[in-house]
Amino acid sequence: MAEQVRIATFHTELSRDGPGLLLRDTLSKDDPQVEAVIQIIRASNADVLVLADIDYDLNSTALAALAKRIGGYPHHFALLPNRGVPSGVDLDGNGRIGGPGDAQGYAAYKGQGGLAVLSRWPIRHTLARDFSAMRWTDLPGHIAPEGTPDVQRLSTTGHWDLPVEVTGGHLIHLLVWHATPPVFDGPEDRNGRRNHDEAAIWLRYLEDGLGLSPPSTFVIAGFANLDPVDGNGRPEALQTLLRHPLIYDPKPTSEGASQATIEDGGINARHVGDPSLDTVDWGDANNRPGNLRVDYVLPSRTLDVLDSGVFWPPVDHLFGRDVQVASRHRLVWVDVTLPDSARDGGQRIGHAEARQ
Repeated sequence: MAEQVRIATFHTELSRDGPGLLLRDTLSKDDPQVEAVIQIIRASNADVLVLADIDYDLNSTALAALAKRIGGYPHHFALLPNRGVPSGVDLDGNGRIGGPGDAQGYAAYKGQGGLAVLSRWPIRHTLARDFSAMRWTDLPGHIAPEGTPDVQRLSTTGHWDLPVEVTGGHLIHLLVWHATPPVFDGPEDRNGRRNHDEAAIWLRYLEDGLGLSPPSTFVIAGFANLDPVDGNGRPEALQTLLRHPLIYDPKPTSEGASQATIEDGGINARHVGDPSLDTVDWGDANNRPGNLRVDYVLPSRTLDVLDSGVFWPPVDHLFGRDVQVASRHRLVWVDVTLPDSARDGGQRIGHAEARQ
């Protein structure tokens, strides 16, 4: 029987107000949020886990400390995010250069709110592709506002193609990203347009490779910051991803999401999407967006999907309290396996390296 691989994404909200604070809180063993995040990750039992909103440091010291506390994840990957990286221009239009609004991605310091991957399977670092430095206006078909500076990068946080070697030397490519919120801007809709294009880059990559050879076996995993039918934003690119012929949307659900919609009320009562698909418990009043589906794990159709879910138990469940303390977001997981055809003749390490 083929090896089953559970791939998950979790927007942890572990980002801290200053460098080094996440490491401090992780090592202290008495920070309620960190402890709750650890419990959820252990309970979810993912083989490969994408972490969003986790602070980056040069030697990945905080990530390594967190992985050690969790246990069972010998392989790690992280890169400096665009968040906090100075652009050198006045992106936010306040008449001054410098500060969070003029960074390539909004942040108080370099490395704040980054991305990371933990894995039980080897990560092929040398085969990774990092699209994070791509200029927004270099994306084919972009919808950047007129006058967008040439230095403005597309990625708010990062876009990676990260190959993970599973059983038999086969590669599953993780396509990882964390997009900007499609709000907090002006009539030019800069953030809404950027959020759209941060999903559209995967369409361009999978359809024409952006000048490279795109992977055939992949899982798109991360934080779109957008619901396909509810809330603010431009959902066209995300909707295209969800129904793309190369991609399977397993539509993971949870009992807790359905329960929260009923109990929270407010704007949730006006949503048209299936509430069991929600992955975040945002505020429900005073123009807040309510509960939405914004976190995604989307396998390629070259993988067999066995099961999926959102780790959002009811409030009276064993982990009902932990999910509320850990993050407003819920961990999303999908179980996949390589079909027989891929195991018999699919992409292996040697073939992948030859194509780079």
